[in-house]
Amino acid sequence: MGFARACSVALVGVDGVVVEVQADLEPGVAAFTLVGLPDKTLVESRDRVRAAVVNSGADWPQKKLTVGLSPASVPKAGAGFDLAVAIAVLGAAGVVDPAAIADLVLIGELGLDGRVRPVRGILPAVLAATEAGHRQVVVPLQCAAEAALVPDVSVLGVRSLRQLIAVLTGGELPEEDPGDPSGRPDPMSAGLLVPGAGLGTGLAPGRRGGDCTDVPDLADVTGQHTARRALEVAAAGGHHLFLTGPPGAGKTMLAERLPWILPPLTRQDSLEVTAVHSVAGILPPGEPLVSRPPYCAPHHSATMQSLVGGGTGTPRPGAVSLAHRGVLFLDEAAEFPGKALDALRQPLESGHVVVARAAGVVRLPARFLMVLAANPCPCGRHTRQGAGCECPPSAVRRYQARLSGPLLDRVDLRVEVEPVTRGDLLGRGGRGESSESVADRVREARERAGARLAGTPWRLNSEVPGTELRTRWRAAPGAPAQAERELERGLLTARGLDRVLRVAWTVADLRGRDRPEAPDVAVALELRTGISRGAMSLTGAGT
Repeated sequence: MGFARACSVALVGVDGVVVEVQADLEPGVAAFTLVGLPDKTLVESRDRVRAAVVNSGADWPQKKLTVGLSPASVPKAGAGFDLAVAIAVLGAAGVVDPAAIADLVLIGELGLDGRVRPVRGILPAVLAATEAGHRQVVVPLQCAAEAALVPDVSVLGVRSLRQLIAVLTGGELPEEDPGDPSGRPDPMSAGLLVPGAGLGTGLAPGRRGGDCTDVPDLADVTGQHTARRALEVAAAGGHHLFLTGPPGAGKTMLAERLPWILPPLTRQDSLEVTAVHSVAGILPPGEPLVSRPPYCAPHHSATMQSLVGGGTGTPRPGAVSLAHRGVLFLDEAAEFPGKALDALRQPLESGHVVVARAAGVVRLPARFLMVLAANPCPCGRHTRQGAGCECPPSAVRRYQARLSGPLLDRVDLRVEVEPVTRGDLLGRGGRGESSESVADRVREARERAGARLAGTPWRLNSEVPGTELRTRWRAAPGAPAQAERELERGLLTARGLDRVLRVAWTVADLRGRDRPEAPDVAVALELRTGISRGAMSLTGAGT
């Protein structure tokens, strides 16, 4: 009779639970029983583990074998438990010392030849292990860099089960085939990418490393001075933005350049974003840490599950989570299903999304900056003057009503993107500012806001509750008077007034002021209502 235990991690969304893998050997007819609420993939590990152990040169115990995964109430999915099951069995058989593996966390899939294949979700799994007090983890060699992002943990990357057995028994480390030297993609890394997930989904367009010579630049945008200023305000304060205008005016160009005027992610934010991308299976090989704000632009045919998360079995991250700490761009927003758009209202307010399924309830991070872009009518040529539009007024109203009032009430900035003029297209107005120049002002504005909000749960102006803006951080005396009159006239809701004050603080930060004054509130009100009041014509950054 023999008994041994090792540890692994079960992922529920992007949160991990340490699972104790117990192996028990008893006299009797040779059999292998796996218990503890495993899914189909995990049940099949019995055959993978047996073949891997035998092909690694170890003897498979010819006894009654029971492997339990505890706690049994937690659903367990995937092939990442293979390595822990194999080592627990070898510990029960006396091949390795059971005491040496009792607190060892092992994560990895086993091939039939004993090679250790990488799995998704290594970073959140190692984070969960360290939070539970474990300080030694064993992962596939291809995932060692990702696991090493977690501080205060000893990471051992192994290429095969043979190597791990040699390390645990103190034997000579066997040499393993380093792989194909021709430069082709490593087939062992295929498990890191989910087929159909779209490599690069959630990553900002353009090169992310090196000198970034091919990243989108705001200087490429022709004209659109008001929209460019609104983009700067959105980046500085984390405010949601709605761009409406005819086709070809530059709405998509503006949205694609927004991630490059945002500050780089902090270390904590990078870990959060990388964890989501690792679980989703879209983390690029060779880039264990996402350092730039992500960018996610789903097609307008996207379902509600693909936007907020879900799917069969355990819910998976959706577009709102892939855009966490970055930009979610919904082009042709009026073409999205109404229920899918309205499902965004909860994460827009809370910064996370809770998905309930029969397999469990998952809480996923979703603190993103949303950019909506839409045509003003079905033909796209409708303007305030109605020039060139052949759509009947009823069709225009129906088209614009596809974006619900409660959703738009959560959007701070609404800008009408005008058609590009011939003079702008020929460059007569001069080349606009580069993304680098705008990014410097955004960074300075965020530093001012960060110093003011230090010691609070909030980091950006868009996150500050309205009660704090009316009591703790007041605007200059008389500055909000115009916005308050719009509230009394019914042109602003109470939420809208709070959002005007938030944007006013961002404008003040861009201008270097200690608190918002009347011109700052006027700019915020114009950006909120989309009604031109002459405030945007004032000079000054971010106005």
